[in-house]
Amino acid sequence: MRCLAVVRSTLPLNGAGAYNAPLQQNHQAPPQLMNFLAHLLLSGPPSAPHYTDIVVGNFAAEAVRGRAAVAAYPPAVQQGIRLHRFIDSFTDQHPAVRRTTARLRQAGLGKWAGVAADVGYDHLLARDFGLYHPPETLPAFAQRHYELLHQRRHELPARLQHLLAYMRRDDWLSGYARPEGLHRALLGLSRRVPAAEVLATGAAAFLAELPAYEEDFWEFWPELRAAVAQTHFTN
Repeated sequence: MRCLAVVRSTLPLNGAGAYNAPLQQNHQAPPQLMNFLAHLLLSGPPSAPHYTDIVVGNFAAEAVRGRAAVAAYPPAVQQGIRLHRFIDSFTDQHPAVRRTTARLRQAGLGKWAGVAADVGYDHLLARDFGLYHPPETLPAFAQRHYELLHQRRHELPARLQHLLAYMRRDDWLSGYARPEGLHRALLGLSRRVPAAEVLATGAAAFLAELPAYEEDFWEFWPELRAAVAQTHFTN
């Protein structure tokens, strides 16, 4: 939800012609942080119409800015972009998420509290993935989406093509499940985004009050999932 918006400066904004942008030849790793797991899981069941297009749009959305850039994609991919925006908006307004963010802000995260909250929630989702998505293990889900996105990588903005290569190589989605993965993700961002050094403390702050954050997430996630199903996957 919000963490991608906070780190948009690490992704080049594409214009209408960036739909087929080439992969950047750049050996500097992108920030090891993006709360992609929740967005991918909310892209619908694989049996849903246009599922792969929706996944591509949901993944690409934060690097696709402006009406012309969105319009450059096919309608089904645009549906995924709209889904991503809906998830972000719902998340930002939810009282449980606001409680989490306020608590992290008080713990010293300041304006970066929303980033820590988003990645912390992905940690909880990954940790208990079998409860939220019984049909697949987290590694199987992750590998299926890496392959899907890799096959469609040339449809992504260039910076996301580059990021996907690292995401796939290092298996970021499965890494979220472990506390050290949460720490590594926030530490990586703290080193790469200007003025975000405080994120190095984000994992410790989140884990220090884990039961409170679990309660917030357990309230928030079912309501988000129901809202997505009602607004985007109901005929």
